[in-house]
Amino acid sequence: QVQLVESGGGSVQAGGSLRLSCAASGYTYNRGCMGWFRQAPGEGREVVATIYVNRGNRYLVDSVKGRFTISRDNANNTLYLQMNSLKPEDTAMYYCAATALSVTGGCYLAPGVWSDWGQGTQVTVSS
Repeated sequence: QVQLVESGGGSVQAGGSLRLSCAASGYTYNRGCMGWFRQAPGEGREVVATIYVNRGNRYLVDSVKGRFTISRDNANNTLYLQMNSLKPEDTAMYYCAATALSVTGGCYLAPGVWSDWGQGTQVTVSS
């Protein structure tokens, strides 16, 4: 079991930027995936970005391509999500997640597959 703690959320104007951090402790995976999910009020949890630990392959959901970047600092065991050009529709609770599982070519996208979750950090984007 890995412990994940998110930070870096806040309130910004549309077009602004935030960088989310996820500090991992306890057992950490050197295989599998880490990622970011988000959930808006009344909505289901959806994948935002993943990184395949084995090879460093990255995935971004179409709605954030060109604006968000996922990265991992292996030395500090920290996952990041750099969010630029934020839009009001990005408003959500953002969760860091990890799983030892992977699929050929990268990571599973369904939230139910992921075994370890942080408590979330709120991102609010105003117009």
